Amino acid sequence: MTVNALNEPSRLFSVAPMLDWTDRHCRYFLRQISQSALLYTEMTTTGALIHGDRRRFLQFHPDEQPLALQLGGNNPAELAQCAQYAEDWGYAEVNLNVGCPSDRVQNGRMGACLMMEPKTVADSVRAMRQRVAIPVTVKHRIGITGRDSWEALVDFVDQVADAGCRTFVVHARIAILEGLSPKENREVPPLRYDVVYRLKETFSDLEIILNGGVKTLEEMQDHLAHVDGVMMGREAYQNPWLLAAVDQVLYQQVSAKRKLSRHAVMEAMLPYIERSLADGSHLNHITRHVLGLFNGQPGARRFRRYLSENAHRPSAGSEVVREALALMPDGILENHVTGSAFYHA
Repeated sequence: MTVNALNEPSRLFSVAPMLDWTDRHCRYFLRQISQSALLYTEMTTTGALIHGDRRRFLQFHPDEQPLALQLGGNNPAELAQCAQYAEDWGYAEVNLNVGCPSDRVQNGRMGACLMMEPKTVADSVRAMRQRVAIPVTVKHRIGITGRDSWEALVDFVDQVADAGCRTFVVHARIAILEGLSPKENREVPPLRYDVVYRLKETFSDLEIILNGGVKTLEEMQDHLAHVDGVMMGREAYQNPWLLAAVDQVLYQQVSAKRKLSRHAVMEAMLPYIERSLADGSHLNHITRHVLGLFNGQPGARRFRRYLSENAHRPSAGSEVVREALALMPDGILENHVTGSAFYHA
């Protein structure tokens, strides 16, 4: 596990919490590519943990570490209780979602709408920090409709920092709470990286992580000249091999493990797949996360199609993955800096 000077997980690079995407199968797969990236769970509400199947929401494989649990909620006492669950289960960090703009989340007075209530967020952070020793962090937008000025953003960060939060993951867009879907809220409001940079300049003692629209290693390196870390979302999911370059370039970590080819990553997934199937998982619940592994490579479409057409069958087992992998050309030499591949004679 890569840690910083405070013995916390390094946040130089992280993969964003994404609903329906960053489940435990996805995270285990991504960990086969990167040993250094900080991974996040999907947002889990306090109600689900307190009143629901806690094991279902909290279980993870030890290899997923470093791993952070993201919570959705607005009640300080309940959030503190769930932070305790996170610590008890061994999570490296607990993160409060103050950025999701969906109607469902808003109706529960969670997510981005809490930027209108900095005191509630501060009280929640304070209660969580009093309960646990693991880091408590906050993920938020640069603003929301009705509270999108620079002064409002500074007031929000100032109040939450006073409660003891030292790490802020900042999505460089405002959230428009009415009239846009969550997908549109990731695309329509313009990206304002300059605001995140200015936030770091203003709060130089805080750890500021930039999120939103990052797609390439070069962009990450540019941002890291201004902030403490970069969080990547959909690009990391759709083009996961990029994480191999992250380990080599951002963390300067080169080892036999990190020189794995895409084929070797899938071979490494097979024992996990077989264990998961034996525990009752369905193959397509796992393989839906690996469809982008060969993006840009000859045969990638065949690979995706074969898994999509066969992994959903009730009797589908690891042999489907082996058959899909057999469709991919042999002899690929990986370039881990760019994530590209070429063929030897």
